[in-house]
Amino acid sequence: MGKRGSRSQSQLLTTLTKKQKKHLRDFGEEHPFYDKVSGKEAKPQIYQLSESSDTSGSESEAESEPEQVSGYHKLLATLRNAPEEDEEEEDEEEEEDSAVDEAEINSEDGDSDVSVEKETTGESTKVQESTVLPADPEGKGGDGLLGTSQESLEEFTDAKHESLFSLETNFLEEESGSTCSLKVSQDPFLQHVNKELKEKEIQAVATNLKTTHQLKWPILGQLVFSSKFQKLETFKPSKDIDLKSLHLQKPLESTWTKTNSQFLSGLPKSSGPFTSLQKELFLIMNSYRDLFYPERTALKNGEEIRHVYCLHVINHVLKANAQVLGNNSRCRSQKLGVGDDDDFRDQGLTRPKVLIVVPFREAALRVVQLFISLLEGDSKKKIIVSNKKRFKGEYGSDPEERPPNLKRPEDYEAVFVGNIDDHFRIGVAILQRSIRLYAPFYSSDILIASPLGLRTIIGAEGEKKRDFDFLSSIELLIIDQADIYLMQNWEHVLHLMNHMNLLPLDSHGVDFSRVRMWNLNNWSKYYRQTLLFGALQDAQINSVFNKYCVNLQGQVAVRNVPMTGSISHVLVQLPHVFQRMEAENLASVIDARFNFFVNKILPQYRDAVMSHTLIYVPSYFDFVRLRNYFKKEELNFTHICEYTQKSGISRARQFFLQGEKQFLLLTERFHFYKRYTIKGIRNLIFYELPTYPHFYSEVCNMLSATSRGGEATWTCTVLYSKYDAQRLAAVVGVEWAAQMLQSKKNVHLFITGER
Repeated sequence: MGKRGSRSQSQLLTTLTKKQKKHLRDFGEEHPFYDKVSGKEAKPQIYQLSESSDTSGSESEAESEPEQVSGYHKLLATLRNAPEEDEEEEDEEEEEDSAVDEAEINSEDGDSDVSVEKETTGESTKVQESTVLPADPEGKGGDGLLGTSQESLEEFTDAKHESLFSLETNFLEEESGSTCSLKVSQDPFLQHVNKELKEKEIQAVATNLKTTHQLKWPILGQLVFSSKFQKLETFKPSKDIDLKSLHLQKPLESTWTKTNSQFLSGLPKSSGPFTSLQKELFLIMNSYRDLFYPERTALKNGEEIRHVYCLHVINHVLKANAQVLGNNSRCRSQKLGVGDDDDFRDQGLTRPKVLIVVPFREAALRVVQLFISLLEGDSKKKIIVSNKKRFKGEYGSDPEERPPNLKRPEDYEAVFVGNIDDHFRIGVAILQRSIRLYAPFYSSDILIASPLGLRTIIGAEGEKKRDFDFLSSIELLIIDQADIYLMQNWEHVLHLMNHMNLLPLDSHGVDFSRVRMWNLNNWSKYYRQTLLFGALQDAQINSVFNKYCVNLQGQVAVRNVPMTGSISHVLVQLPHVFQRMEAENLASVIDARFNFFVNKILPQYRDAVMSHTLIYVPSYFDFVRLRNYFKKEELNFTHICEYTQKSGISRARQFFLQGEKQFLLLTERFHFYKRYTIKGIRNLIFYELPTYPHFYSEVCNMLSATSRGGEATWTCTVLYSKYDAQRLAAVVGVEWAAQMLQSKKNVHLFITGER
């Protein structure tokens, strides 16, 4: 229930709602839920009970005086659970105390770090912060999620807001302004969740070949529609979009234009509430198809895409919760028992329905800020956001922590902005006009986490403390900045996907009469929509999308071919020699590359004339293998990887610059996280094509860092195979890549920087 605030008689009369006034007319008194309670008063003001009828008494005492007990419960039954509008009134005092906090958390600046809120001085806020911040057992600022009831004491609990955000004990109020047209059959949400699959269709998915169809859209470009189900539907974007036709839940129709205004400022009013890119992306999202968009960059369109998928998330959650709350109201009005009506099946086996995977805390901070902006509506009425102070402390950043003289490329600054801690997880509960941060996972609607934060919770087989039941009913999975996970640990992403939409090991208090049949049948993965955003076409990312995305609505992948490669951004006059190696299959590529390098490439560089040779190695496992071989052969080399200490990095760079070490082994992840300029390079070897295409030109341009008149002797050698088609096309362009891959012999191409 809510808290009982002390009210004066005049305040009580002026703040009564319609239901309270009706109760006052019918019974001649205010309902006991709203009476005045303080520590000094021993009895309620209105309704008095004898000692034998006290709620703390035993059942036998209650049975001895049934009239008094039944009368009390009869009154309580009129408002057994506080309506949403009443709970909002009870929290008005909190809302006023934290008005300054909410004003700041909603003043978002999409181009810079944003503060979440200022520290409040209200007494109620201090009490809240002191009671809801238990010690984190992992020391990582997480949510303290634990799966068993014995460990529930260690789990983050917020009893003050538990009933306010409980779907089971709340109802949809018509006056709250959050009703939606759930009965409209054209709503894509209802069409998706109410679609019933047959057993034969599920069995045929494993054997059916994927049918595909290609379309070209104005902004997204070449799209590939695919599906393993028999019926494949495609569509093209309409020129004009009306917000009403998108079936947005209130208040999103009014808040979206304001939230998205920073991207609409330079566009004509006729363009509508979306940018051209956002319009096409949202049309696919709103159709509940899986989407893979590999052209998301932090420097160009990252925030634009984040805005549109946050709109889709909030729209989905509000509709799903409104359906549950509406059915709660129907059940109460019709006085139906458990299992009386199958039309009330409106939820999953667990409450979490959206999972957003982001790489850093800064990204989670911006996602939450967008949620608040989308729910805020007009600035006159603020929404309730619980646990804001803790959120700011753990997800905000201090600008003074960043070294002032650190100069890095623009794309590096855009990726590593704000708090770049990669171990976090947080649950978010949303109900009407309220947001609850740090909600327990099983009481949350949205989970925001990093792959590492989820990995430590999911655990591995054989571990005692592990839990993945909260992933059982995820209806919307968003993996943002997927390319960064290749630089962190891609195994965490694969581990997460293997535990998505499995049957839970515990019931977690679910009402099975309200669970959808496709959840009970373990068909949740066929209803889950997956949105995958990254900055590049990569075989590992493509594999996840093709293997784990089996949405019944189908899949849409953006497959634009790079016409010009990153080699065009090489500024130095440098011959590029691409040497092809042969491999029998994909599994043998690693050994084939190592043998080709050792037997064909390395002997050409052992001579002292070929000093100052940098070997760029994308894979850490290949780096370890080469390092061990160089040690075994007693070659004059040094090495730098992402685990090298600062002192070791300085020594290695100095030895290589002075020529004391002939070879320098450099990992791609070190270049990704540090972006140091390596001086003294004369000969460059790409052991494998870079994961990021622009890294190729960046490393090549390092040769000009120490120009001593030896430009004529510079060399650049690249190893590739037919399985590197995507990376090769991104570096040299699709035309050159096609010619190089068609040739079965080793191809030597001499290309200068001015193509």
